[in-house]
Amino acid sequence: MNPPAAHPAIAAIRQLFQEKGELVYGEAVNQVQHALQCGALAESQGAAPSLVVAAVLHDVGHMLHRDAAGAVQAGDDDRHERLGAKFLLRWFGPEVAEPVRLHVDAKRYLCTREPGYWAALSPLSQRTLEIQGGPFTEEQARAFEQLPHAMDAVSVRRWDDGGKKAGVNTPGLEHYLALAAECARPIQQG
Repeated sequence: MNPPAAHPAIAAIRQLFQEKGELVYGEAVNQVQHALQCGALAESQGAAPSLVVAAVLHDVGHMLHRDAAGAVQAGDDDRHERLGAKFLLRWFGPEVAEPVRLHVDAKRYLCTREPGYWAALSPLSQRTLEIQGGPFTEEQARAFEQLPHAMDAVSVRRWDDGGKKAGVNTPGLEHYLALAAECARPIQQG
């Protein structure tokens, strides 16, 4: 196990949440609150530790982007899922990074596979769905289903949808950073 404070991933993630975690981009919660709620939902459903970490960090790309809130308001796709996955791959395996990379496609997938899913999305998620390419075609949905970690991304997406409520009590960030330290690749010495 990696001591949480000693792993460079944990320091980088903690710093991002400290510097940009208060960012609000059109939902009832800020980035920290959203991340913690997603992690709590994942834990409550018995998700594997790596998937809990993916749930907490799925929107880390928004915090890495220079102007994520401005991009959404301007109608631009900030590609936060790709930015976040690339950032996470430095320290984590695909079991964390791939659900992050695929969680936007999971929204597109669910809009195709589940009648009523689109209508249940928050207004911001409906707007960003169009920016992100809209619902999948049937062919795209079938291709998505074949991807490794696709169904993990669907789980992250569902927690993402559910983690936008003001005033929810959750474990704190340090709880999830300790879990992330356990999931991170060992630090290479030398």
